[in-house]
Amino acid sequence: MKSFKPYLLFFLAVSILSLGNGCATLPNVSKKIDEAPTGQPPRQIVSSKGLESPRKSKAIMERLKSSVDPTDILERHTAVVESVSESPLTKGNKVTLLADGQATYAAMFTALQNARDHINLESYIFEDDETGRKFADLLLLKRAQGVQVNIIYDSMGSMKTPETFFQRLRDGGIQVVEFNPLNPLNGRKKWGLTHRDHRKILIVDGRVAICGGVNISKVYSSSPLKIRQSAKAPIHWRDTDIQVDGPAVAEFQKLFLDSWMMQNGAKPAERNYFPDRKETGKSLVRVIGSTPGESNRIPFIVYVSAISFAENSIHMTNSYFIPDDQIEKALTDAAGRGVDVKIILPGITDSKLALHAQRYHYSVLLKSGVKIYEHSTSLLHAKTAVVDKVWSTVGSTNMDYLSMLNNDEVNAIILSPEFAVEMEKMFVGDLANSREIQWDEWKKRPVLPRIREWFVNIFMRLL
Repeated sequence: MKSFKPYLLFFLAVSILSLGNGCATLPNVSKKIDEAPTGQPPRQIVSSKGLESPRKSKAIMERLKSSVDPTDILERHTAVVESVSESPLTKGNKVTLLADGQATYAAMFTALQNARDHINLESYIFEDDETGRKFADLLLLKRAQGVQVNIIYDSMGSMKTPETFFQRLRDGGIQVVEFNPLNPLNGRKKWGLTHRDHRKILIVDGRVAICGGVNISKVYSSSPLKIRQSAKAPIHWRDTDIQVDGPAVAEFQKLFLDSWMMQNGAKPAERNYFPDRKETGKSLVRVIGSTPGESNRIPFIVYVSAISFAENSIHMTNSYFIPDDQIEKALTDAAGRGVDVKIILPGITDSKLALHAQRYHYSVLLKSGVKIYEHSTSLLHAKTAVVDKVWSTVGSTNMDYLSMLNNDEVNAIILSPEFAVEMEKMFVGDLANSREIQWDEWKKRPVLPRIREWFVNIFMRLL
């Protein structure tokens, strides 16, 4: 019975978590695609001075369309997104790709050191380790210098972090909010285990925002396997963030302050949270967030729609890949119409169960022509995609049911051929560190792994 114990415990955990999930379902994206208006210009674009005129907004999109091969990703997909989201498309942004945890931390520390007015930090995991303490020390220093510091951390994601760690921050004058406390006595409004804040956002002075998949943890500071000196060395986590400078930062700020309010955080000190917008680059950016509720699963709708309208290429990385039927069908349909679909997934994992559930989907995808790769030198934690060399997304959203259905998530959509080039370069680098899964070999696997993958996938879908 010993070998079955992990699966029995997993079944029990799923049963408990499912109690808080009710009958929630993912939205029907095909219906939303059919209902989205076609042949209409996109909603007016926001610039540093406010809304652009309809004529200017149309001209901006036309110039973008003329710079790439024909694709519906810039018109029909945009119509779908705007039918479900009030978040505007903003122009004049500089977007910097941070292609690993070390690059992300370097950018975060630079932004923190330069803070003059306020710091808003939202993170799923905030660990009491060497990295977490380094962040804490700098945040306390900035607060002592008069900078307002507000922090939201997730109760489950940071459950291993002792309360004394956060109390030290509070004692130093930092305002700290625990998102959806695990202790039901401390719960706010409706309590439930499955509603987690999976966002990772840093906003400094309302002018710089950093978001993606990087938590505050030492796992991003270790080295990749190929240069590890010892088998006992910690596994390197390969992740991706972006830094945004420009008008789109205001949209990240709105998401943070909305979360703060929903969690009954103390009224933040009066600061200049929305300074005058300044254009710093050429990228169009839309910030999309999600909260529980069928109509609010916007990253899911965005992903399915983007895949459905792709005409040339889909290059995606995702850390917990347990797609629902709609995503799976969108990917297989895309491959069937000749789109170059490549997906890089973890080969090294912190969750064997997630890896088994992920592999359950390989057969259908491989048979349709989707190319699947498993990253082999690091634990892949990135959640990114680049479509038709013009549409990119970086954020916190995984393709599993917890992320798509229950969590608060955030993704940035970037419309820029120049940024897409950087995304493609990063993708090629990840391919070089990955092993392609070949259908001829995969279909010959023994029966036992297939049964295990089917079993685990069934219960992972209940979360």
